[in-house]
Amino acid sequence: MTSEQRQRYLDAMGIQHWVLRGTAQAYPETLAPAGRSTADDIALPDWDELAARVAACTRCAELAASRTQTVFGVGDREAEWLFVGEAPGAEEDRRGEPFVGRAGKLLDSMLFALGLKRGQGVYIANILKCRPPGNRDPRPEESQACRGYLDRQIDLIRPRVIVALGRIAAQNLLETGEPLARLRGKALNYRDIPLVVTYHPAYLLRQPADKRKAWEDLCLARRVMGV
Repeated sequence: MTSEQRQRYLDAMGIQHWVLRGTAQAYPETLAPAGRSTADDIALPDWDELAARVAACTRCAELAASRTQTVFGVGDREAEWLFVGEAPGAEEDRRGEPFVGRAGKLLDSMLFALGLKRGQGVYIANILKCRPPGNRDPRPEESQACRGYLDRQIDLIRPRVIVALGRIAAQNLLETGEPLARLRGKALNYRDIPLVVTYHPAYLLRQPADKRKAWEDLCLARRVMGV
């Protein structure tokens, strides 16, 4: 992991200084001596600390004021499969878990078709940890503010494949404006991990004819894993 990646985590989580292991004093960011990476000295949050930081986050004032609770993510912390959606909806905001309700049931069916089960070899998260008011699309600055949390989850999980569920998740992860149709059907890459783009379950509820295409995407994800 590079110093830039670590700083991205720290910035996203509101950590203003670099903290050296084994010292009680925090120092501003400085250049490391030649031959030594400052990144080696940065203590990044473990699961419990990361969850606590997300729960207390107020980086997006509108989201922090309107949410019932944050939606951190759920599943196997050593999962091979990571599914990433866009943001919590109303039911997720109430229950504190991603992909519940009808869309969640469809996602569970998609997992079952792959021989998978929620919580077993699978982790589910979102681009945003808070519900946008009125279920509007996440704003770019909100996605950026939350990015460090998701990136840290990815580094803790170390999945073998990431499946981006829907246009917004895919465009945010890949930092592109390309439409979903151009991102599907190929193995992409995020942080040196294979990434496959497919439809969001909520979209498939509205357009069930595209379930076959979604299945093709999931089969592609399985192939890139070598399964």
